[in-house]
Order: sequence, then C-alpha cells, then structure tokens
Amino acid sequence: MSNLPSGADKRRAVREMFDAIAPRYDLVNRVMTLRLDVAWRRRTVRALALPAGSRVADLACGTGDLCRELVRQGHWTVGFDFSMGMLQAAPPEVGGSGPLLVNADVLELPVPGGALDGATCGFALRNLTSVPPLLAELARVLRPGGRIGLLEVDQPSNPVLRWGHGLYFGRVVPLIGAVLSDRDAYRYLPDSVAYLPPSGELQAMVRTAGFTDVQHRRLSAGIAQLITATRI
Repeated sequence: MSNLPSGADKRRAVREMFDAIAPRYDLVNRVMTLRLDVAWRRRTVRALALPAGSRVADLACGTGDLCRELVRQGHWTVGFDFSMGMLQAAPPEVGGSGPLLVNADVLELPVPGGALDGATCGFALRNLTSVPPLLAELARVLRPGGRIGLLEVDQPSNPVLRWGHGLYFGRVVPLIGAVLSDRDAYRYLPDSVAYLPPSGELQAMVRTAGFTDVQHRRLSAGIAQLITATRI
C-alpha cells in the first residue's frame, strides 16, 4: 500500500482516473465481471428492503448503474459523484427522464439531515480518502430506520478460489483494461483492495457510525461482498 496515493493526492488521482476511463467504464465492468456486476447491483437494491417510492441516494454513482436499478425497482433516486467525466458518460435515460445525477463530494452531500430513506454505494469505499467520514455522512442524511447497502469487492475464503481470483484480478483485469480502456487505471483496481478494511473491521465501523442490524453477505463465492444496515 506504500506505493498507493493517500490524502489529497489520492483524491486528485482518483478523480482524474475516473474522468479518463468514463467513456468505456460500463463496457469494461461487464467484460471483466462476466456481467456478474449486474446481478450484484440487483441484489443490493433488493437487500435494502424498502417500499417502492422510497427516497434513495447512490453515492459515487459513476455512470448511474445502481441508479438505474433503484429506479427499476420503483424508488425515487438521486446519484452523487465528484467525477464530472463519469456523470457525462451516463446513458441519456439516466440524465434525462431517469434519476437526478449531481456533481458532488459524497463526504459533503448537499442533502438535509434525515431526508433519505436509503442509500447505496457500489465499489467505491476503497477509492475514498477515509471510510468513517462517509459512514458518518450516511448516518446524517438517513432518517431513523433508513437502510444502506454497501457493495464492494472481496476475496474468496477458499484457498484455491482465492489463488485463482488473485491471478485473474491481478493479471487478467489489467490486460482487459489495456485492450478496452486504460492499462494503468486497471492496474490500480486490484492494488486498491489494499485500501479496504477487513470485513469485520468494516462492519464495526458501520455500527460505530450509528447503524444496527448489520449484515454481511458474500456474493459469487466471495469475490464481492454486500453489507446492509439500518439507521438507529
């Protein structure tokens, strides 16, 4: 992790990287996950267990993948991302008749306290300068009883699967990125897992931030994880 940026340098590097890879971001996601990312996002929205019409925000929304799924499942949705390049690459139906997309720092959301019924965040925790400030901001903007769904990468617990996943993530994904987008950006992707707190520590952070009913689910044999919780 010593070679990875931190603080303001990380914030600047992440913004520039996502601005650069935005035009083909969705394509690369579909290819490198074999479209499993689509199922993971559907699972995340279902796991919120909120009634249709709920006010839900997606943090670090990128091109709006989770936003589209939230709308599809009947929620009023707004997405926030600090990369203007990613927002501009969103499909027309997202920026038009779909959910509202806002250029904003997810650590300083332009949302009144207690205004939301739910929030999601997909594959972005490791790109933040720090995770606890995001959790504190989620606790601020959600009403009591509001729900969160945090979707992230993970590693299989089975040693053989872990080895194969490490080989794919560390060697194959950068090659896919080089062919379809940007090699350096998709070298960062596997390296950035070093930023992510261990699962147990991450769940403890969620509880400390003011959430209860914290549940952790392993997805697709452990290559992704989903944490859900309820605002106290």
